[in-house]
Amino acid sequence: MNVVGVISLVFFYCLILSVGLWAGKKKYTGNSEEEVMLAGRNIGIFVGIFTMTATWVGGAYINGMAEAMYMSGLLWCQAPFGYALSLVFSGIFFAGPMRRQGYVTMLDPLQDCFGERMGGLLFFPALCGEVFWSAGILSALGATLSVIIELDQATSVILSCCVAVFYTIFGGLASVAYTDVIQLFAIFIGLWLSVPFAWYNKNVNFNQPGLDLIGEIQGKDFLSYIDYALLLVFGGVPWQVYFQRVLSSKSASQAQILSFVAAFGCFIMAIPPVIIGMVARATDWSQTKYEGLGPMPMTQKETSMVLPLVMYYLTPDWVAFFALGAISAAIMSSADSRVLSASSMFARNIYRRLLRQSASEMEIVWVMRLSIVVVAFSATTLAITIPSIYGLWSMCSDLVYVILFPQLTMVVHFKHYCNTYGSLAAYIVAFYIRIGGGEPLLGLRPMIHFPGWDGERQLFPFRTTAMLCSLFTLVFVSWFTKWLFINGKLAPHYDWFHCVVNIPEDAVRVGEPHEGEQMTTLTSGPMGPQNGAAVTTGLVDKDERNGRINPALDINDDEVTTTTAVQRKASVVGKVYKQGYE
Repeated sequence: MNVVGVISLVFFYCLILSVGLWAGKKKYTGNSEEEVMLAGRNIGIFVGIFTMTATWVGGAYINGMAEAMYMSGLLWCQAPFGYALSLVFSGIFFAGPMRRQGYVTMLDPLQDCFGERMGGLLFFPALCGEVFWSAGILSALGATLSVIIELDQATSVILSCCVAVFYTIFGGLASVAYTDVIQLFAIFIGLWLSVPFAWYNKNVNFNQPGLDLIGEIQGKDFLSYIDYALLLVFGGVPWQVYFQRVLSSKSASQAQILSFVAAFGCFIMAIPPVIIGMVARATDWSQTKYEGLGPMPMTQKETSMVLPLVMYYLTPDWVAFFALGAISAAIMSSADSRVLSASSMFARNIYRRLLRQSASEMEIVWVMRLSIVVVAFSATTLAITIPSIYGLWSMCSDLVYVILFPQLTMVVHFKHYCNTYGSLAAYIVAFYIRIGGGEPLLGLRPMIHFPGWDGERQLFPFRTTAMLCSLFTLVFVSWFTKWLFINGKLAPHYDWFHCVVNIPEDAVRVGEPHEGEQMTTLTSGPMGPQNGAAVTTGLVDKDERNGRINPALDINDDEVTTTTAVQRKASVVGKVYKQGYE
């Protein structure tokens, strides 16, 4: 075991742990759902920029950039542009509406529109994406440490996960956000410290014959290239880890600013790993201490560790151990966000809204803390036992893109044009097309041979095709089922999902008050307000409120109910409306 490397690693781990515990104590104001999940919606602009940038700039990001540059050249380093554009797109079209509505998780608008059970079904691709991403981060970290400091992979993964879980349970999003600041500083300093030493290493020759740093896109790969680019841009939207930062912002405008600045940060943070990938491509590895056979001897497994190998073999020992210690700790820290995101969705959208609607705030917080442990244990187990973890993560990321993106887009901007029947049909269509396309990393043979199939790879943009088919199915089936029920083609009792005509009598929602009207707080027992704080007109801007009244149902300003009993029960001065389509 390399003692110097272990000391460097322990130092940075202790630093991140200390910051996480300090932040949790500093920001502690209670054990409410919003306090733990969203840091009380009080994340400042400085910390917000760092934690939003760290949403994407973590271990997988910097290692992936170096690997892509080494394997394929600059043209195939799509992530900086893709994730930057994704953050800009999300900031323009999603950050403002989501924050103004006062949601707590990304799944809230989906459950509001499609119901708790359909929202629970949509939870699974979101959960798998977060869990497998965490497992991929831990797997890469374990492999890196096993090579660099000769620490057993299972030991390093378990230790790293325990550290991240400890401060996440203690401080929730506040701890995660402040450790993200340390994470980005550590990555930035560690990478730039290594670059000049690696660049000027005697075994690096940028003038060697045949060296191509740009790469090329062959004609047959063009559609696949576009497919991956669209996956990065639009598939980067429907992630709870992003919306957790958006919803924790003090206002909708701040959430948009964080998205735009983070887009610039993603691009800037990609520069040093790309340079390191160039150095690796120009290195004669046979002249280093690395046991290779030629200028580019790395196997497919080894290419995922291009960045740490460059640091270890092409920089002085003191630089290598400092940089690797800092980056390893930062990679460990980047796993906490995913664990917290998955746990938040389960505690609120599954446990509270689907399994136990009467749960108190304290109960939800403890369920979330228990979920953190379960999710972290699952990710750790996957990282240690499954060799094809990146294949699973790739598949789940694709499912997030093809299933969640079209549905989230519709419920945020066009919710009156979709219903539960369309959502379920779109889910099935998207899942079938994506699974039918196969996944080489998992050894999953394709069931559908799209145009351009060459016997080994799908050259057709089938991921984007699945997403567009899902979007079309959602709109068409929603319109068709509405037409069937509204025109009497089907009797109301066939509306099994109770979303078109067979709507329960208690499925009502309070409309926005007229000018001058007062809206009192909805209460439910001794715990006070449920599902967020109600708005008292004149005291809180309705666009920046933290909670919403009866969030499961739609507003319909045209159909006024005369059910005064419901009005008295709600204790609200205002209009009460039945859910329905305009």
